[in-house]
Amino acid sequence: MEQIKILREKNVTEHDNVSAEIDDLRQYFRALSGALRLRLLRELALEGEMSVSRLVAALRVSQPLVSWHLRFLKRIGLLHLRRAGRQVYYSLNRAQLKHYQGLLASFLGENDSA
Repeated sequence: MEQIKILREKNVTEHDNVSAEIDDLRQYFRALSGALRLRLLRELALEGEMSVSRLVAALRVSQPLVSWHLRFLKRIGLLHLRRAGRQVYYSLNRAQLKHYQGLLASFLGENDSA
C-alpha cells in the first residue's frame, strides 16, 4: 500500500513538473507568435543593444506599440533592460533564449547525444 502511495506522489510531482514546463513553453511560444515581436528579437540579435527610439526607427512602427511588445518580451525574460537618463536600452537575453530552447528539447525527449 505504501508503494502505491509513493508512486501516486511521484506521478503527481511529475505531472506538476510537466504542467510547469507546458506553462513556460506556452508563454515562450506566445511571445514568439507575434510578427512584430519576432522582428524586435531579430533586430536586437543583429544589432545588439538598442534604444527604444532606434527600434522605432528601424521597424517603422509607433513608439507605444514597440514599448508594449518590448514589455511582453521582457516579462518572460528574453530581454535585458538598461536605463541611461531618459533613454531605455534593450538587448537580447541569449541565456534565457537558450533556456527556453533547452526546455523544449527536454520536453520533447531530445538529448545532446543525438
